[in-house]
Formats: sequence, structure tokens, C-alpha cells
Amino acid sequence: MPSISLKGRMMPESPIRKLVPFAEIAKKKGVKVYHLNIGQPDIHTPEIALNAIRNFTGIVVEYSHSAGIPSYRIKLAEYYKKHNIHITADDIIIGAGASEAILFAFQTIMDPGDEVIIPEPFYANYNGFAINAGVHVKPIFSSIETGFALPPISDFENSITPKTKAILVCNPNNPTGYLYSEEELETLRQLVLKYDLYLIADEVYREFCYDGNKHHSCMHLKGIENNVILIDSVSKRYSACGVRIGCMISKNKEVMQTALKFAQARLSPPSFGQIAAEAAIDTPDSYFTEVLAEYIKRRNVVVESINKIKGAFCPTPKGAFYVVAKLPIDDSDKFCQWLLDSFEFEKQTVMLAPASGFYSTPGRGKDEVRISYVLNVNDLHQSMIVLEQALKVYPGRTN
Repeated sequence: MPSISLKGRMMPESPIRKLVPFAEIAKKKGVKVYHLNIGQPDIHTPEIALNAIRNFTGIVVEYSHSAGIPSYRIKLAEYYKKHNIHITADDIIIGAGASEAILFAFQTIMDPGDEVIIPEPFYANYNGFAINAGVHVKPIFSSIETGFALPPISDFENSITPKTKAILVCNPNNPTGYLYSEEELETLRQLVLKYDLYLIADEVYREFCYDGNKHHSCMHLKGIENNVILIDSVSKRYSACGVRIGCMISKNKEVMQTALKFAQARLSPPSFGQIAAEAAIDTPDSYFTEVLAEYIKRRNVVVESINKIKGAFCPTPKGAFYVVAKLPIDDSDKFCQWLLDSFEFEKQTVMLAPASGFYSTPGRGKDEVRISYVLNVNDLHQSMIVLEQALKVYPGRTN
């Protein structure tokens, strides 16, 4: 029988999706499952985006330009100007979600065997993207005790080798919700200049900043304009995960010319997704005002509820719509599966993502889970009651 590729064997399962079969079995038993495992908001997609698809009048769904529909890229450049990011349509390549954009970036700037430094915990699929591109992730540990703040500059410098080509940060962060400050970004700027590295900035949650805190883009950093690659997406901004539209942005012309060759190899990004995304740019500010207010309520329910549980701890995130919580458990993978296949409270249970999958270092995150606060407030209240009851009877409870 033919063998599977080494790359295929190395590719990790998604910690977010690998428990789906257990959730499906629970539902067949009549158990209500509260999905706190995945960043799929229940917020309505803006009507203006949905109408753009409904009102499509073309008689052929054509290939678009490999870099994306020109009118969309032009309009997107205007969107960024409102955020003090001054780019042109030629500085943008549209991808099938931020995922494809990150792959383009990895393939463009790194050779097989090169290294990218990423503060952990980090978005689990970065591991998969790195394996896909043949590059190695060098994790830098950030601690829940500091709220997952940027690790000390010495930790970065100790990890830099001749193979290091880039630093990747997600801001606001998935899975922690941490929002990097101007001072932390300045630290990264100095590192990039000193070691002549690329800085990949995943900023897909830029709209979701709370408590009066503001998002500072890596594109604002002076003197490293040719080193920065911005990754963005419409998935969370407009609650439109299924349209699969993201982008890669850089002022580095050689980077963009090279990335375009990878974009040409897959022909073009999804046409209907781009049509919806272009229309969504005209979403009124009132939409985001309402969404932010809703997410703050949801965040507060989760953080306050977890911190009332004996032996549990959850820092208050300043952005995105996730928390990483420390629980009195022996093994987060085992606990998250147990919730689905061995526990119920009043015919209800919760589905969480084990935080171990958001670390690259083996053994970390074993007593942590990621919670996506994407459900309505009532469901979140109830899910926290269920979680508390589960921790009272979990056989692997540690205190």
C-alpha cells in the first residue's frame, strides 16, 4: 500500500475541530451542546453584503484577477486610509481567507528549514501553515499570569538564529484576546531593524478592542515599511466566515510580486466572496458600535463566571472574542472530550477548545482551555453554569 507523505503525517489536527464527532454523538443523544470551541459569531452578517450576492446580475461567474477584483482592492485601500494605513490597490493581494494569505506570506519570504518566531499560545493553524510551507515555528512563551503580554526582548533574541526570517504576531490575539500596546510594538520594530527580519502582523480582529483601548497596527511602525506584511480578513469583522476572503498587504514590491506568483498558481480568490466583501466596506459605523457593546457583555459574563470558580483563573482580554482560562484539570484534551462523551448537566454540556493545541511546545496548555464568547448572553450564562457543574465532578480535577 502506498505511504502517506511525511508532511501529511506531520500535519496537526485542528484542536478546534477534532472534537466535532464527539459533539455530534452527544447531540444525537439529545444533549444540548454550547459551542464555545470555535470563533463563529452568531452576529448577523451586514445586510448590505448579503444583498450584494442576492442582487448579482452577471450571466457568468468569471475568474477574477489573481490578486483580487480591482474595484475591491481600490475600495479596500480607502478603508485602510481611514485607519491611517496608506497603501494602494497594488499593495494588496486577496486570498481565500487570511489562511491563504498567511500561506502566501510564508512561501514568499521563507525557504524550507527557515524559522518564524511566534509568541505562544497562538492560533493553532499557524503550525499547519508552517508545516505546509516547510518552515519551523520557534515559540516564545507568554504567560497567563501576565495576561499573555509580549515576552521580554531577551526571549526573542535568544531564539534568533541564522535561519530566523520572521516574527509573527496576532493583534488582538487569538486565542488570548491580548491587545499589544504601542510600546510592545516598538520593541518588535527594534528587533526587526536590528536583525533585518520580516514582521507578519495578523490583525483580523482590529475592530474588536474594548474598554477604551485602541488598536495600533504594525503598518504604523516607522522605518520598517518594507519588512511588514499585514494579514487581514472579513470573516470576523463582518461575521462572514464562510465567504473565505482575506488579504496580504505589504509596501515591499518584491514581496508582493513574488506572492502574486503563488496567487496565480491557484488562479483566483472566490468571486462571490469578493462581491460580498466589497459591499461590506460600506457597513455603517453603528453596526460596529452595537457589536462591540454586545461582545463586552459576553466577555464580562465569561471572565466573571470563570473567576468565581474555585481553582480557575481567567485574565480580562482587551480585544478579539476569546479567552484562555486556567482550570483545575489534569489534561485539557481529556477534559474537553470528557465534557462531550461522559458528562451532561440537565441534558446540556459545553464544547471547548483544549489550549494545548495553541502551543507549539509539547506539554504546555494542559490546564488551559480557549473559550470563544460568540454566543448570546443568556446562552453564555447557562454554559458557564454547566462548566462549573462539570468541574465539580470531573475525575481529573486537580484541587
